Amino acid sequence: MSLTTGRGPLGPRPAGRFSAPIPSDIVYVEPFKRRVRGLKQGQCVIDSERSLLVHRAGMPPTYAFPAEDVNGIAAEPEHEAPGYVNVPWDAVDRWYEEDERVSGHPRNPYHRVDCLRTSRRLRVSLGGVELVDTTETVGVYETALDPRLYVKAEHARMDLLDASTTTTYCPYKGTASYWNANIGDSVVRDVAWSYEDPLAECAAIRGLLSFDEKVVSVVHDLPS
Repeated sequence: MSLTTGRGPLGPRPAGRFSAPIPSDIVYVEPFKRRVRGLKQGQCVIDSERSLLVHRAGMPPTYAFPAEDVNGIAAEPEHEAPGYVNVPWDAVDRWYEEDERVSGHPRNPYHRVDCLRTSRRLRVSLGGVELVDTTETVGVYETALDPRLYVKAEHARMDLLDASTTTTYCPYKGTASYWNANIGDSVVRDVAWSYEDPLAECAAIRGLLSFDEKVVSVVHDLPS
């Protein structure tokens, strides 16, 4: 599971508890047995098969590299791993693990996403207009996050939804596209999102929608 974010054991809202207190500044460091490269202006400035993954409470993991594996770019010592350095994420243009590009931050090996068909009911409304009411849903159970329900477009009032220009990126699910709602004469932005081309492990939610409970009224029977 995610160690340090969301509801993970060292995250800001842990779902469970330890049997004894854990120091708030604890850091977990482990070998990361993948080739990691960083490219800047087309040049490889980081190339390491000896990298470490560093987990700090409340933060995504970061890479640490032997100092000699970093060339032509500024780096800072990693205090938890003598002889190793870390490089700010935006100091290079592209990151790769093996030959796969990594965006946003290193993927956490303890993070998991399960997409399960379910008959849990989802009701969504906005301004007194019903957008969804169905029990044909997919539950997304993602480590360190609360469960969410996704629905096929056929169960949503797509006649009231238009594509938004907003996108976001999740290192575990892929790029999310957003949807605006047209209610009467009003346009409410980004009420829902979908993954039109999700990463392979989340293929089950391709094209399905999830609704933002901060923008619309969402009622479901997921455990609280």
